[in-house]
Amino acid sequence: MCGRYASTRAPADLAGLFEARWNAAEALAASWNVAPTDPVWAVLEHADRDSGEVERRLRAMRWGLVPSWAKDPGVGSRMINARVETVHEKPAYRKAFTKRRCLLPADGFYEWEAVPASGRAKAYKQPYFIAPEDGAPMAMAGLYEFWRDPAVPDADDPAAWLTTCTIITTEATDAAGRVHPRMPLALHPGDYGAWLDPAHHDTHALRALLHTPADGRLAVRPVSTEVNSVRNNGPHLLDPVAGADATAPE
Repeated sequence: MCGRYASTRAPADLAGLFEARWNAAEALAASWNVAPTDPVWAVLEHADRDSGEVERRLRAMRWGLVPSWAKDPGVGSRMINARVETVHEKPAYRKAFTKRRCLLPADGFYEWEAVPASGRAKAYKQPYFIAPEDGAPMAMAGLYEFWRDPAVPDADDPAAWLTTCTIITTEATDAAGRVHPRMPLALHPGDYGAWLDPAHHDTHALRALLHTPADGRLAVRPVSTEVNSVRNNGPHLLDPVAGADATAPE
């Protein structure tokens, strides 16, 4: 799975990288410890309600997809990932996979390896930060949904709508797989347009666009267990720590 990641680039930089419009009034702080239910940046293409023109936009949404038919938004905390093997079939994701796809910019993501107890040392989970070797941003494949809050009577009130997202994952077979069996999928820049196009409905062709981030050229390094707590944040979370295998044992 992908349960934490880092996203530290400024929105103006992301808008330029993804050739997307961005409302400067919308802002999110850089985060080295993005966690489920946090607001995150997403790139999407959506038809303007007034003109009907399809625009590519950078906007904030909550991580953890809430299907339109959900009774309450609490289900989103359990829908942070969608498996690529079944995303086109599962009721919670299949409609979004057909019509509402997005990109979730990231510097890299975290995974954990269970370390058994040894002597007086207790068992714990060692976090690893996994990112493209060249430092390039990752465009993680995602889906998004709109959920209508029935407690808000006016549908034109922005408070009536919650926009949420999920990350598509696959089996990890490269360096990331030494730490955890699942990892996020990503797209090449040349495929952004096809993936984001809301008129593109061919599920087989869409799934063929998805790739291992950086084509598997990923750097894996152990980092502090401070990242285990959502209360901790800051660039120090990415600092490598001594005493753990930087590639993780198989």
